[in-house]
Amino acid sequence: MKVFVHTVLLFPLVVYGQVQWKNVDSLYQPLPTGVHVYFTNDSLNGKPNKAFYFIAPLHDKALTFTTQVGNGKRYTPLAYFAQEGNPLLVVNATFFEFLHNTNLNVVINNKKLLAYNKQTIAGKGKDTLIYKHPFGSAIGINTRRNADVAWLYTDSASRFPFASQTVVPFFKDSFPDVRLQQLPKTAKFKKWKMQTAIGGGPVLVQHHSIAITNNEELKFTGKALFDKHPRTAMGYTRNNELIVMVVEGRFPGKAEGADLQQLAEMLIQVGCEEALNLDGGGSSCMLINGKQTIQPSDKEGQRPVPAVFIVK
Repeated sequence: MKVFVHTVLLFPLVVYGQVQWKNVDSLYQPLPTGVHVYFTNDSLNGKPNKAFYFIAPLHDKALTFTTQVGNGKRYTPLAYFAQEGNPLLVVNATFFEFLHNTNLNVVINNKKLLAYNKQTIAGKGKDTLIYKHPFGSAIGINTRRNADVAWLYTDSASRFPFASQTVVPFFKDSFPDVRLQQLPKTAKFKKWKMQTAIGGGPVLVQHHSIAITNNEELKFTGKALFDKHPRTAMGYTRNNELIVMVVEGRFPGKAEGADLQQLAEMLIQVGCEEALNLDGGGSSCMLINGKQTIQPSDKEGQRPVPAVFIVK
């Protein structure tokens, strides 16, 4: 259990009420023992909603939890499904930029860093010579099959990321890069030796309570904090089960999506001790045995992405 830290909540403490989840394993067979799929279409604050979550025991050695990247290209989740030999689960993960198909968050596969956190945001206007340096979050699974959510510093010169178990405020300076020596001394960064990890942000849940750390991670600004969108999120339970949740959205009158507060509420309802938001919007897509759960919001269908999280 992590040491409790005070985190500024971005939202008022609004209770949206429990949604009822229905087991839909029969739609996604075959599923290994202990793996389940749940669905809800209960409304969120009076708005139409569709959401799924996948749950799997992390200690089951018959399951492999891994990642894959496009190596400079983007592929749809269905294409990754075919490339990876028809795995049990494929879900979108990192934020990315379209020009070079670059992941903006950490990706670890078999203890190797395949992608790094974007640690610098350039200033604008009068602040063009000022840079903000946030520490993005990630979820990792170690060789003992225990999960952890942490805030990371990554550097291509280091074999491992450095992680803080408490949220780290961003800092500003006039340098476009961050060096290990510049890390806040109070954060107590340590090497984060994970077998598998995927990044996103912000963190939504800590200690089975809502703790949204967007103020520190700088993922969303303005009205985007409160807008409803398709969502992808990941967390783990006290019983060491992995939770992957997707919310359908941008379909008025059918499925309008969730805001970050609502997403955090649902993750707590299904038992998450810690959880974080991943890339959402048109990227949100989860396949189980190659079958879609939510309908992607892009009119073209599944959006090609440069990284996915996989369960085999």
